[in-house]
Amino acid sequence: MMPESVSPHEASKLIAQGAVFIDIRERTEYLREHIPNACSLPLADFMAGKTIEATERQPVIFHCQSGMRTAQNASVLMKAAGPVPALLMTGGINAWKSASLPTIEDKKQPLPVMRQVQIVAGTLVLAGVVLGYTVDSRFFMLSAFVGAGLLYAGVSGFCAMAGLLLKMPWNRAP
Repeated sequence: MMPESVSPHEASKLIAQGAVFIDIRERTEYLREHIPNACSLPLADFMAGKTIEATERQPVIFHCQSGMRTAQNASVLMKAAGPVPALLMTGGINAWKSASLPTIEDKKQPLPVMRQVQIVAGTLVLAGVVLGYTVDSRFFMLSAFVGAGLLYAGVSGFCAMAGLLLKMPWNRAP
């Protein structure tokens, strides 16, 4: 059985009535931007068996960035909600913003690490292609190396570039 879905406007009304609102994105994503009154409980916590201790029968509304993580993990989230109704907000924080509802944004927080990986990988591939055409064809190997790394990350689930970026000063907790 799938949990019921609610629109951002419906979620906003339920939150005003006391519903528990949970952001399942990674903590860094939450710190960068989140919806007011949303609690940060990353999906990894629920995958590890964390449950929600609800004292009232108010529904629990889960959301992520686009709605994909909540939909893909609906059964885990329903189990975590326990006896209270579990709802999924369609479209995640992206739909919330599209509905012109408020968010709290802290641009001092680093971008999520996967966005950083995309920026660095894209820059290296582009540099390899440009330098390969203009300077020396051996620079094409840079693009091939990055492509092989991304392929390995996708197959294995281990991204060396993400691990390296997490060690950078801007990604360290104060």
